[in-house]
Amino acid sequence: MKTNMYEGIFFNRSNRFIAEVMIDSLLENVHVANTGRCQELLIPGVKVLLKKSDNPSRKTKYTLHYVKNNSVWVNLISVSANEAVYNSLVSGDIETIINPKNIIREYSMTGTRMDIFCISKHTEVYIEVKSVTLIKDEYLQFPDAPTIRGLKHLEHLIKLKNEGKRAIIIFVAQHPSGKIFKANIENDPKFANKLKEAHSKGVEILAYMASEEIGVLKLKNQIPIKI
Repeated sequence: MKTNMYEGIFFNRSNRFIAEVMIDSLLENVHVANTGRCQELLIPGVKVLLKKSDNPSRKTKYTLHYVKNNSVWVNLISVSANEAVYNSLVSGDIETIINPKNIIREYSMTGTRMDIFCISKHTEVYIEVKSVTLIKDEYLQFPDAPTIRGLKHLEHLIKLKNEGKRAIIIFVAQHPSGKIFKANIENDPKFANKLKEAHSKGVEILAYMASEEIGVLKLKNQIPIKI
């Protein structure tokens, strides 16, 4: 066990939410809190880190949190990216969002829900967060599969910017080996082109590396973006 996590060996992904993992010589069904394909990470035989649930009524006892890839641990929990942005926002560590106030997570509005809302310098700020686990060479890429939901989020951000609000999308890199972020035009050209459109219309695009420390959900450093 490592920092209250259990080590296992990934065996198979049964569906989007369930994987088979060998833990202490027993094959267990575990929860996967990531709907992405993650095919380049979840390879039979790789090491994974899991947390055990205290809820006796849960169908699965464990949740898969990290997978080892190229000698580094990659966080697979999608909402960890949101936690990292929120924690860094609260502590004032996102340089471009000065003295944020009235920070609200899962902010509901007509037709959608934004990951984070806050006020900065008397301006409404709307933030959408994306977790990035796919890496090709030195490039961190999103998405790893076509995303209609992500496309709609960009359209809402463009609309908010047109209304005079501040609109930001933050890509949180969960793979420590990456150096530069870019949209995955090969897997999802519609998202990649919409991201370019959003950038041209004033939507702010930021990319950060998440902390490499196991269990620490904060942003580490900003990384370059290739639009």
